[in-house]
Amino acid sequence: MGITDRFCPKCGQPTEKEGLCDRCRAGGLQWFSCEHRVESIHCPACGSLKQAGVWSDTERVKDDIADELVRNSVHVHPDVKFPDLKIRIRDLSQNRSRAYVTVSGTLYGQQVEGACEIDIAWVKEQCDRCNRISGSYYEGVVQVRAEDRRPSPYEIKVAAALAEDAESSLQTGGERLSFISDVTETKDGLDIVVGSQHIGLLLAQKITAELGGRYTTHPKLVGEKAGRQLYRITYSVRLPRFQKNDVIRLKGRYAEVLQVEPHNLRILDFSDGMVRSIREDDVEKRIGNSRDARDALVAYTDRDMAGIIDPVSSATIEHRKGKNEILEAGCHVRVLYDGDRLVVVR
Repeated sequence: MGITDRFCPKCGQPTEKEGLCDRCRAGGLQWFSCEHRVESIHCPACGSLKQAGVWSDTERVKDDIADELVRNSVHVHPDVKFPDLKIRIRDLSQNRSRAYVTVSGTLYGQQVEGACEIDIAWVKEQCDRCNRISGSYYEGVVQVRAEDRRPSPYEIKVAAALAEDAESSLQTGGERLSFISDVTETKDGLDIVVGSQHIGLLLAQKITAELGGRYTTHPKLVGEKAGRQLYRITYSVRLPRFQKNDVIRLKGRYAEVLQVEPHNLRILDFSDGMVRSIREDDVEKRIGNSRDARDALVAYTDRDMAGIIDPVSSATIEHRKGKNEILEAGCHVRVLYDGDRLVVVR
């Protein structure tokens, strides 16, 4: 041992560095700390989590949330290498758990280990979205109506499905307040109560894009908050007089609507099998919709005539075949009724 050798001033052991040796440096340093209590705020109705004052949806289970809370509440000195946490959680009650944590790692070449306990409080609080829903808050109503008729069951079903899809898409994208609080079928159509103006506008656009027609907006001033005027908007969706697959009568002939255009209809003429455009005013009568057609059996065929068994009366009714219409005995066709007359739908 020479006079140039370095010694730890605390323990007297030789050291390669100035000052304390690695063992004394590690022993005298508070290399980790734990928060004594943490809390998780969640909505008992929908399970959303509140973090840093912001609500968000989550599908994580309680154990995963607890593990993350505990790990975030353990603070390890940056000089510790290969830190490792072993966590065991025990539920003390419905609203309280306790985490037993063992912390280990390498500090200045020395193995270090410590332990602590962390209490976890499970706090229930109604989230922003559930608070608005329970308080009957809304920012608009999408009213689905039809021109000179009531929307069909199919149209109502499609509109309701579009509302559900729009809500799911916006919620997934983080727009928690773009919710649908109520969907009610009325004698005139469908009313959809929405929690934000964004989802109301989006839904009106989706319904008209899918079913045709147009929409208008009607804002109503309902109050003021923080100097800002608050409006509720009625989105009036007006479906067209005719819809796709409607079977119509014009000049004694029958046809099916293929597409609804502004002021015009693109139709398939059953008499000659041709596709053409007509004006809405040319329609004499709407017979029904091919989606509602009944199944009927062809009893016989004779040149341009076919005998079809009426699915309601079981009587055999003669039907004159249209151009390029192929019917054979024993096959099934779909039929609608124009009064007492049977109309074969292509």
